[in-house]
Amino acid sequence: MTFHEIEGGVCAPKGFTAGGLHCGVRKNKTKKDLAMIACSVPCVSAAMYTQNKVFGAPIAVTRENLVNGVAQAVVCNSGNANTCNADGVSKARAMCRLTGEALGLSEKDVIVASTGVIGQTLELEPIAEGIGRLSRQLSENGGRDAAEAIMTTDTIAKEVAVEFELDGRPVRIGAIAKGSGMIHPNMATMLSFITTDAKIEKAPLELALREVVRDSYNMVSVDGDTSTNDMVAIMASGLAGNAAITGEGPALETFIAALRRVCVRIAKLLAGDGEGATKLLECHVLGAPDVKTAKIVAKSVICSSLFKTAMFGADANWGRIACAIGYADAQFDINRMDVSLSSLKGEIAVCRDGFGVDFSEEKAKEVLLEKEIHIRIDLKQGDGEATAWGCDLTYDYVKINGDYRT
Repeated sequence: MTFHEIEGGVCAPKGFTAGGLHCGVRKNKTKKDLAMIACSVPCVSAAMYTQNKVFGAPIAVTRENLVNGVAQAVVCNSGNANTCNADGVSKARAMCRLTGEALGLSEKDVIVASTGVIGQTLELEPIAEGIGRLSRQLSENGGRDAAEAIMTTDTIAKEVAVEFELDGRPVRIGAIAKGSGMIHPNMATMLSFITTDAKIEKAPLELALREVVRDSYNMVSVDGDTSTNDMVAIMASGLAGNAAITGEGPALETFIAALRRVCVRIAKLLAGDGEGATKLLECHVLGAPDVKTAKIVAKSVICSSLFKTAMFGADANWGRIACAIGYADAQFDINRMDVSLSSLKGEIAVCRDGFGVDFSEEKAKEVLLEKEIHIRIDLKQGDGEATAWGCDLTYDYVKINGDYRT
C-alpha cells in the first residue's frame, strides 16, 4: 500500500474546516489560544484519554459527549488547562454549548479540550467571544491556524496528512497535535485531533485508534510526567466514498497502516520538540522474547534521565543504556544484548553480547552531535520488536519549567 504525505493537516480530508485565533485566554496577544475544527456532517468518532487520576474537566465532558460515538466539531483553548477547578465542568459544557450554537449543531456533538496551567480559573468571557468570531472564520485552509492555537511551550506547529486508496477511492487522514512537556507514555500524549474522510463504523474505528496509539503516542516520553489533559480524538466523515469498514479485514488493515503512518510522524514531532530539547532520540529494540518486552525495554531507555543528559552532552556513555535496560520490568538474558548508536554521521557499536567494545570517542562525538540519534538494541532472544521516541534533557528544560506558571 502506498501512502502519500500531503498538505492540509486536519482539513485535508473531505468535509472538514478549521481555524485558530487569539481570544484573550493567554496574555500574549501574538499567540493564538483558541482552535476549532468542524465537519459538514456528523462524524463517527472515538477518543482516548490520560490515565492520570487528576484529569481536566474537558475530558469528563468529552467522555459524556462521545458515549454515542458521534461528534461534528472540536473546540480547544490553550493557556489554561481547566483542571482542578470547582466550576470546570460547567465551563467545559458551556464551551460545547457556545460552539454548538455558533455552528448550528448539538452541544453533545462537540469535543472539548483545554491545555495550559493547572488550577487557575478559566475565564469564559473571552472564549465565548472568540468562539463567535472563530466560527465565522473556519476554512479549508485553517488547519495550520488550529495547530498553532493549541500550542503551549511547543516551538513548532505539528500537523500531518496522508492520502491512500480504499476500494479505488482516495482516502485521507489528517492530524494536528500539541505537546512539549508533561509527556510520558500513558495515553495520550498531550492533545491530538485526527480527521479522516474514510467511511468506517464505530467499533473498527475504536479498534484502530487503540492499536495505533499503543505503538505511537504511548511510545513517547519527554520528561516522565503524564499530563492531566491528554486526549487523542478522531472523527470520520465518511465522505471519501469507500465501502464502509465494518470490521476486521484488508480494508481495516490498510486504514490502520495509514493511521499509524500519521501518528508515528506526529509522535516523532512531539518527541523532537520536547521542552528545551536539542535532539530527537529513537530507540529500536529487536530480538526480544515478545513485543511487550521490547516496548518495556525501549521505553525504559527513552525515559532514563541519565541517558537523556548523556545524549545532550554527546557522550557515548553506553553504561547508562545498559543500566536502563537492566531495570526494565521484564524477563530476558542481559548477557546476550548488542547495542549501537547511529546518526547521519555513521554508526558505532558500543556493546556486544553484554560487554563493552572499543570504539573511537572522536567518532562517537561526531555521531552524537547530530539532531537525530538512533539507539539499536538487539536482545537476540526472539522476534519481538518495538520503537520508542524521546529527546535529550537540557538546561533549558529546567529554565522553562522553573517559572512555567508565573
